[in-house]
Amino acid sequence: MIPFPKFLTPKRLLLALLILLVLAVPLFVTSRYIYHLLIMACIWSMAATSMNLLMGYTGQVNLAHGAFFGIGAYTTGLLMLKFGVNFWLALPAACVVAAFFGFLMGLPSLRTRGSYFAIGTLCFGVIVTVIIDRWDSLTEGQRGLLGIPGPAPIPLPFGAQITFDTMASTYYLILVMLIITVFITHRIVRSLVGRTFRAVRGDEELAGSIGINPFRTKLISFVASTFFAGLAGGLYTSYIGFLSPEISDFHVTFEILIYCMIGGIGTLAGPIIGAIILPVISETLHALAAYRLVAYGVLLTVFIIFIPTGIVGGCKIIWQRLTGSRLTMENR
Repeated sequence: MIPFPKFLTPKRLLLALLILLVLAVPLFVTSRYIYHLLIMACIWSMAATSMNLLMGYTGQVNLAHGAFFGIGAYTTGLLMLKFGVNFWLALPAACVVAAFFGFLMGLPSLRTRGSYFAIGTLCFGVIVTVIIDRWDSLTEGQRGLLGIPGPAPIPLPFGAQITFDTMASTYYLILVMLIITVFITHRIVRSLVGRTFRAVRGDEELAGSIGINPFRTKLISFVASTFFAGLAGGLYTSYIGFLSPEISDFHVTFEILIYCMIGGIGTLAGPIIGAIILPVISETLHALAAYRLVAYGVLLTVFIIFIPTGIVGGCKIIWQRLTGSRLTMENR
């Protein structure tokens, strides 16, 4: 009998099956509306994953996350539309610019704790939205940026090229970016740096007593989080082709925050699940008009009260009770 390879654990097999499933979506989906939902779910999954890196693993609630999403979006849009920069150069530039502002913001704000940090970041988010709204000469203000081009084709040998002029190709592009984001986040979380994140989240004083610099650790997490927020914003720009100041305001931050809370803070899969389920529920309740916000609020309240660990956290607790296993930080 051929022995079963040790590296093919049930978890890895499930992950491989899931990746094959999402890669096969264009074989079964023809509706542009379904494609739109899937693409937006991937973008919001990236944004939620980036917020979770800071909030879930380092314990810092950044209420300006939507602002960094907007910074990445506007940096990409402005570079492409007004300066003629290629998408493949504008996108990494957007990530760097968002991370740079994250560094500048983190230097003073991360020296505070708790609600002071949250309020400080919220104020920064408001400032970013006001600047985007009022700087007409650069951002076009309330008129917004119109006609932002999509990704340029990728040339291949013998005159061939990969284009992104269909919904399927756009879906694959953003899906690959999501997979890269999750993979890098996973490597960070499982590394020594990730262990310092969790140590700071648990107890800053204790972490400092064993040689960890809490401020530097939080700053690294903050910058990495804003980097991927800028990536999500840049991809949003290339897909939608239009930007307005609302894309950076606090509503975006709270939507991303809700995705993380419903899916499960401090887990890799939680933010992705939340970013997939909640937009679908919102679209399903769209016929209820204003009442759908009430239903949305009731759903969030129920989760906060009865399932505070989110969908993934709740499932892990149930599995732990059924199997009698112990849920450790390494299994989160």
